[in-house]
Parts: sequence; structure tokens; C-alpha cells
Amino acid sequence: MAIYVMGDLHLSTNSVTNKSMEKFGKRWLGYTDKLRRNWEAVVTSEDTVVIPGDISWAMKLEEALSDFQFIESLPGTKLIGKGNHDFWWNTASKMNVFFQENCIQSVKILNNNAYLVENQVLCGTRGWFLDEKQQVTVGSVDYEKIINREVIRLQLSLDNAVQLQREHELATGIRSPISVFLHFPPVWLDFICRPIVETLHDYGNPTCYFGHIHGMYNVPKEFEFEGISMHLVSSDAMDFTLYRLPSVQI
Repeated sequence: MAIYVMGDLHLSTNSVTNKSMEKFGKRWLGYTDKLRRNWEAVVTSEDTVVIPGDISWAMKLEEALSDFQFIESLPGTKLIGKGNHDFWWNTASKMNVFFQENCIQSVKILNNNAYLVENQVLCGTRGWFLDEKQQVTVGSVDYEKIINREVIRLQLSLDNAVQLQREHELATGIRSPISVFLHFPPVWLDFICRPIVETLHDYGNPTCYFGHIHGMYNVPKEFEFEGISMHLVSSDAMDFTLYRLPSVQI
């Protein structure tokens, strides 16, 4: 059993959204088929795949059904986080009812919570770019309010993760590493979202995986910043192959 991650699927499998990513470069040509082919080549029904945001171009949850049916058809359990383009995202209760009504059984929500999987603890939230120059928004946006809210959500996720870590260690003697999955990068090139970084410091520098970044294929996808291991896992950055998390050695 293994844990994989790939963000930014940007699915558009129905005629309502009709927003293919193929216009954004050669890597995106036939990306849905490429995604399925690469996924099915490595993921089994016993594996877990984390998808940290920008899952579907749908504007409403109901419009995202065919995209979730596509995800459901792929092997493994999927933990989904919220991205800046996931306008269909709703409350956890409404999404869980939607999944149940439509026989979406392999998808779980990763947002303000944590899961213990294969002796590892997985948690996450969306995050945010603090720099207004790196956002394209409509109307007036209170950036400080948003980042403060995202820090609180990250803290809730990490608190849950630490609790699972402690309980698992007491039961098994195994100290499970914590991995954080964000949509927005806490650090990218000369940008630093200091409130998110400091929160990660407060919780012992867990490994961080993020997406959102597209088209920058000649920069390192893995790097260390102030003791935190960072990994870019957006789909096109990895050419639609899944990144496998290192196994925990017992």
C-alpha cells in the first residue's frame, strides 16, 4: 500500500464547463487520457492519492459530477483539498451527501482535518499567496483576513495531525511523520508566505506538498527552506505522473 500525490487535475469532462487546459501548452495535450494512463499504471485499489486542489473547472457541485465520476473510476482512495479554482467546493456535510447520493465512494475531504494512512499522518488546507501582485481577484479582497483564516485552518489541521500522531505512537510505538498538503506554495522563488511558514515551524517543520504553479518546468520541484522540505506536485510540473511519498521504515 502506497501514498501518492498530484495536484491541479483541472478536469472538465462535461459539456457544461467545457474548459480544457490543452491551450496552455504541449504538456496539457490529451491530459485527461494521460492522467488516467499514468494513474492506472501505478495506483492500486489499496493505495491512497492526495489531490491538493484545483480538481474541477465546475462552478457548482452538481456540475462537477462527471469529473468526480472520472476520479471515482480510478483506483485508490482519494483525499481532496480545495484550490483557488474549485468554485464548486461546499460544506463538508453537503459534499458528503452529494458523494453518497452519486455513489462516489472513494473520495474523502482533506480540509481542516487529518488522516492516518500507512503509518503517516496527512493533513492540509488551501493556503494563500499573501502578495497581492500574485493574485488575480475580482473586487476588493482583504488579504490579511484571508491569510489569517488560512493559518487558523492550517493550525486546526496540524492539531488534528498531532493528535493522531500521539495516539498512533501510544498504540504502536511508531512515531508517524506528518505531511502537509496545500494548494498554494508557502515559498516559491522570491515569494514567502511568512505566516504559513511560521506555522509550519511551530509544528516541527513537517514536509510540505503544494500545487498551483504551472508552466515553470526548468526550476527545481523539490527544495528545502528553513528546514522544511518543499515539493511542487502540480500535474503538469510532473508531466501527469504521480509522486510517491517515501514509505515509513519500521
